[in-house]
This record gives sequence, C-alpha cells and structure tokens, in this order.
Amino acid sequence: MMTSRVRLDCDNIHDWPTFHEEFARVFGFPDFYGKNMNAWIDCMTSLGAPEDGMSSIHCEPGTVMTLELENVKSFSDRCPEQYKALIECAAFVNWRRNEVGEPTGIALSFKM
Repeated sequence: MMTSRVRLDCDNIHDWPTFHEEFARVFGFPDFYGKNMNAWIDCMTSLGAPEDGMSSIHCEPGTVMTLELENVKSFSDRCPEQYKALIECAAFVNWRRNEVGEPTGIALSFKM
C-alpha cells in the first residue's frame, strides 16, 4: 500500500476560520468550500477522486494520505474544539470510505 504525506503546521490555526483557511490552503479546496466540518469531510473523502474537483492534492486509489500535524500539542491546548473535530472527522472520512468498500484514506501523524 502506497502512502502520500501532507504537512500542516497547526501553529497557523487559532479558531474555526483559521482552521478552514489552513486546510483550504494546504489541500487546495475549491472556492465554493463551505468552511464547515461537513464540507471538510466531503473534500477529504474525495482525495482519491481528482474528478470530484474537491482538492488540488490527490492520492492514488488504495493509498493512505498521512496528514502530518506539526505543533499539535500547542494546537490541542489552544483549540481543543478544533483538535477534537479534526480527529473525529478524519475517523468519519475513513468510516465513510470503508462503508462503500474503499480502504481507509487518512492517517494522522502527530508531531509535537
């Protein structure tokens, strides 16, 4: 199984607006991105489907996208609601993919 990696500096996240701005910037979410967790889930679910137009970063079908979260300790202390939502929604993306017979798509890597 191949793995793709994307780094995200959590020091750039301070609240909900900056959470969505940082993910939209790093993953190249479309201009119509709704900046809420339902929209985030939709974009992240489509990482293996470039034809969906939901991000500029893609991974090959059957691969895992490892999201390297840098400075995650200060993020979890500063933004516990966003931190919890990130973990729960990444798990939901994987569940959603598994429900339709696709492999897990996102792995989280925590760098303090």
